[in-house]
Amino acid sequence: MAILIALIPALAWGSTGIITTKMGGSAAQGTLGMTLGALIFGLSTLLFYVIPSAGLDFAFNPRVWVVGFVSGLFWAIGTAGQFVAFKKLGVSVGNPVSTASQIALNALMAASVLGEWTNGKMWFFGLLAIIAVVIGAVLTSLPDPNSKATPNPEADPKGGYMAIALSSLGFMMYFVFPNLLNKFGFISDAVHGAPHGSGLHYMTAIVGPQSIGQVIGALIIVVFVMHQGKTMWQPATFRNILTGLVWGIGNIAMFISAANPQIGQATAATLSQLGIIVGTFGGIYILHEKKTSRQMLYISIGTILVVVGAIIISNLSSLA
Repeated sequence: MAILIALIPALAWGSTGIITTKMGGSAAQGTLGMTLGALIFGLSTLLFYVIPSAGLDFAFNPRVWVVGFVSGLFWAIGTAGQFVAFKKLGVSVGNPVSTASQIALNALMAASVLGEWTNGKMWFFGLLAIIAVVIGAVLTSLPDPNSKATPNPEADPKGGYMAIALSSLGFMMYFVFPNLLNKFGFISDAVHGAPHGSGLHYMTAIVGPQSIGQVIGALIIVVFVMHQGKTMWQPATFRNILTGLVWGIGNIAMFISAANPQIGQATAATLSQLGIIVGTFGGIYILHEKKTSRQMLYISIGTILVVVGAIIISNLSSLA
């Protein structure tokens, strides 16, 4: 059951690029709309789950709110960068490259800072898996010089890859921050592990304040960085609320899995990124992003490498 919950983010997050493209609008509108959907989901989780089950001590713990709010700000940076990359690179290219960088950064951060890789064998197999994931993502994004497909009018490879770099740093901190604050003692082990070592109360209590941080972060980015304040309240923004609701399901499953000792941060983050399969092939078959037969071969090999790498990381304890 724990593994099944850990796989929910892959399905939910892998489909966000497809859904937001279908909903239409600019990167700014997609970012803001998604955060509004996440806000609805986050506050619903707070009111209808956290308060009744974990109680007011968790629902309104000031330190939990600090962690959740700051995590939400990091997420807004990650999401805005990713949506910009989708516009400039396409979903079928932007998704795997973004996925690979997130897997590498999240796994290394969780392993080194959070101490989840505890011996030489775990580091050997973990680094081997990260290499496989990165090579796989590169293969899925390789262009075919002989392709005659209609070029993307918004194409900007340099800008797209820069957006992914910024996005990946934001997502890394969003993933790691809740457990990092426990590692540094800001969140006590008693709060972090309740109930019975599962971490369920802490990780679900984060979701409400996190969603508020997401909206505020998105507004700051849209108005002051993207300079899209005059166009942010358009129909496409509200359509993208659906994107945020789907993302919210994956978000809560991700944090529950990261707090579960049977899964851990590195494994949960890696399994969540198997959404590369949904995002890559969804971009091709649902959004009709044209690929040549050579590119499809690269994509198939690359996807297999990413899956193999993710499986290795999720089973490091048994391999070591």
